[in-house]
Amino acid sequence: MAVPDTAMREQVDARFMAAAIRLSRRHLGLTATNPSVATLIVRDGVIVGRGVTAMGGRPHAETQALAEAGELARGATAYVTLEPCAHHGRTPPCAEALVTAGVARVVGAASDPDPRVSGRGYAILRAAGIEVVENDLAVEAADMMAGYLIRSLRKRPEVTLKLAVSADGMIGRLGEGQVAITGPVSRRQVHVMRAESDAIMVGIGTALADDPELTCRLPGLEARSPSRIVLDRGLRLSASSKLARTARKTPTLVAAAADAEPDRRAALAEQGVGFLAVETHDGRIALPELLEDLAAQGTMTVMVEGGAETARNFLEDDLVDRIALFEGPVLIGEGGVATPLTGGQMPEGFLLVREAAFGDDRYREYVRMR
Repeated sequence: MAVPDTAMREQVDARFMAAAIRLSRRHLGLTATNPSVATLIVRDGVIVGRGVTAMGGRPHAETQALAEAGELARGATAYVTLEPCAHHGRTPPCAEALVTAGVARVVGAASDPDPRVSGRGYAILRAAGIEVVENDLAVEAADMMAGYLIRSLRKRPEVTLKLAVSADGMIGRLGEGQVAITGPVSRRQVHVMRAESDAIMVGIGTALADDPELTCRLPGLEARSPSRIVLDRGLRLSASSKLARTARKTPTLVAAAADAEPDRRAALAEQGVGFLAVETHDGRIALPELLEDLAAQGTMTVMVEGGAETARNFLEDDLVDRIALFEGPVLIGEGGVATPLTGGQMPEGFLLVREAAFGDDRYREYVRMR
């Protein structure tokens, strides 16, 4: 029995939209306050133009894809992972650019919560007689640009809690600094996650115990290392630490109380370390207020890498949106630091969305659904 035309078109739309979503991943963590959006221009089943939000946030994906397609855009279908913008800046909105180019059809994925855009981009297209299909693979597209959407709706960055857990439920051993729990494949995956994040955050305990670099060290991606943030209310970070000594190459920020030791502040500042003013509550940094300040500065995604106390604080404050759980086969044994959670102890409201095997390690990813 022949597949109905409508079903066939839906299959084709899903295939090209999936390709557009994959393309949008290319500039995650590089587009400043704008989301990493992708656009494909397709004519007669062939991609004739492609674009992804440029580094720094401009130009947008639609204008790049249309420029590549040229006259072939007329009568074609545009696949966009986010509703085309509708507000005027120094350049016309992308919705109008699609109209001017003469595309016949626009297939969109995620909706834009920005009130300057929401619904208006599609309205411009429909008013020009362009066929519009909304919400094609919307969940997948929204997952890819969750940082932008959460920052828009909740006024804070998306927070990913990354944990490496041993077979006996430990994340390290007291007094021994970094302990290898997972293998090289998992560690490379973590570096990819760093490259796609705006910032990495650790507590001062982890910074002192491990003296980490917190950079992306995959060949070819070194320049994509995100900002590094240390939760250090009392300014205990040493000016001779790796984080401080490399601060001029990779931005390092210390979240510290205003009354922290001025001489230590001066020593860190001399190394190029920046500072985030924080409020305190019950003797620790007020995390909700810190995240609001980071969002106001343009940060969309934060990956929390350690340690146990910092992870517990984020969980207790209900600030975690995504949990990246790497489980290795090693046993830590006596003196181990217990993990704040395992795959069988997820907070309420988190749904398993991905599973993978990285060498001998198991990876599971959970996303908050509320």
